[in-house]
Amino acid sequence: MADQETLAVYDAKIEDYKALTVAQPGAALKRFIAALPQGGHALDLGCGPGFAAAAMAAAGLQATATDASPEMAKAAGQHPGVTARCETFADLPLSPTYDGIYANFSLLHGRKADFPGYIAACKAALHPGGVLHLGLKLGEGEDRDAIGRFYSYYGEAELDQILADAGFTVTWRKTGHEVGLAGTDDPFILMQAHA
Repeated sequence: MADQETLAVYDAKIEDYKALTVAQPGAALKRFIAALPQGGHALDLGCGPGFAAAAMAAAGLQATATDASPEMAKAAGQHPGVTARCETFADLPLSPTYDGIYANFSLLHGRKADFPGYIAACKAALHPGGVLHLGLKLGEGEDRDAIGRFYSYYGEAELDQILADAGFTVTWRKTGHEVGLAGTDDPFILMQAHA
């Protein structure tokens, strides 16, 4: 179940979020795109305004973008070559559909209790050998940020175990700090894993 308060923040602050996230594709997104077969099918899961999906489409991938925020999904659908839908994490297909799933700072808005199920659903939606990209905030527990968004926080060992349990092999990771929409400098982790 999508957190309505979080969705309302994104709907209301879409222009701020676009300004924060519009940039040339970063190294992690380029790595994700390069790992997919030419012309492959990629899902930008929790796509926000769809800048990553747009980069995927520009690189020749079949790009699908989904977000539970109607305003974000609408914005994503305006990029050339991007098919966008307003969907929640629970709407992932039950059979292999994608060569890659890019979940960049999206699954952290789901409850921790639901996270292993979302990772298992990503595995089911990927073709064998498919790539999962995760961007998450490091920490413990669940909380709301200063502007009302719900977050779940994870530790590296915890993520390693959840991914292994779902049948993924982690192939790359990066940690760092970044200032987000709420203005706080938060620790994060980026991971790529193969199904």
